[in-house]
Amino acid sequence: MDEQNREQEKHVRRVHYSGTHPKHYAEKYKEHHPEKYGDTIEKVIRKGSTPAGMHIPIMVPEILEVLQIRPGEQGLDATLGYGGHTLKMMECMDHRGSMHATDVDPIESAKTRERLKNLGYGEDFLHIHLRNFAEVGELAREVGTFDFVLADLGVSSMQIDNPERGFSYKLDGPLDLRLDPTKGISAAERLQTVGLEELAGMLRENSDEPYAAQIAANIIRKRKQGVRIDTTTALRHIIEETLARLPAAERPEAVKKTSARVFQALRIDVNQEFEVLYAFLNILPEAVSSGGRIAILTFHSGEDKLVKKAFKEGLRSGVYSRIAEDVIRPSAEECARNPRARSTKLRWAVRA
Repeated sequence: MDEQNREQEKHVRRVHYSGTHPKHYAEKYKEHHPEKYGDTIEKVIRKGSTPAGMHIPIMVPEILEVLQIRPGEQGLDATLGYGGHTLKMMECMDHRGSMHATDVDPIESAKTRERLKNLGYGEDFLHIHLRNFAEVGELAREVGTFDFVLADLGVSSMQIDNPERGFSYKLDGPLDLRLDPTKGISAAERLQTVGLEELAGMLRENSDEPYAAQIAANIIRKRKQGVRIDTTTALRHIIEETLARLPAAERPEAVKKTSARVFQALRIDVNQEFEVLYAFLNILPEAVSSGGRIAILTFHSGEDKLVKKAFKEGLRSGVYSRIAEDVIRPSAEECARNPRARSTKLRWAVRA
């Protein structure tokens, strides 16, 4: 590289933003590079926020206590995401044994692969599979059963915070909501074809939405009027319009909570999350070695009920030798540091 090119590389212009602090996802260039701007990352976390482009792993000490990982074992992180949990589990293994991880998101899993490789965990030890965790049985037949398994059922923060993915009602972007944007149909496409009763049922069953009937009716009404509900903002405006008759003092909080529930319900539907979880729980015992430990983090009552039921049935049938008697929750300190941990529930089981 000649001197002129080196000078040009040195002086690449940073993203400019209005005001004193960056507000938009793309402007937060420091938060996207935690290895370079550690002080900035720590300040953001101390304020109770998650830095853009990254994910703070939840309940790490509790998970490691449950899994009791030993060097030389074979493990599985069924939901790779940002790789925070994966990294902590691999540190317990001391580069002995093998670690596997699955994820359906081709965009974020590629970033995570590179990030973990740069930390010293290459393909000789960490094996990332771009596949659904419901295929855990097939994976175990290919690589052998697992001594420990973690499944974190939450959506990663870097997916939520990226407006291009359409996961958040707070950010304007395409109404997509797919974990794998290369497969299936988007939430916008789903809303173009779903019927009134099915939509209302989806909102009730997937997120316990109290205004499910009214929101579903308004969405169908707008669709008949030729309104395209293809952005996150368009859907939020319909929710705001639906709740406009609420008392002014109650309305902002109601809109906020209802928007979160509606987006959650659509995400669960588009990605068939309950069906995938049911398939995963059904085949999971076949993929775990005798004495193997399982930890599952849930963020929704419907998910927790499925996990609780599967573990109890497994204990009765002798598939599991022990299961969590009570759900484990994150500490108050962790919730203060990471508000996205508040709804988390941890359940565990040990393979007979």
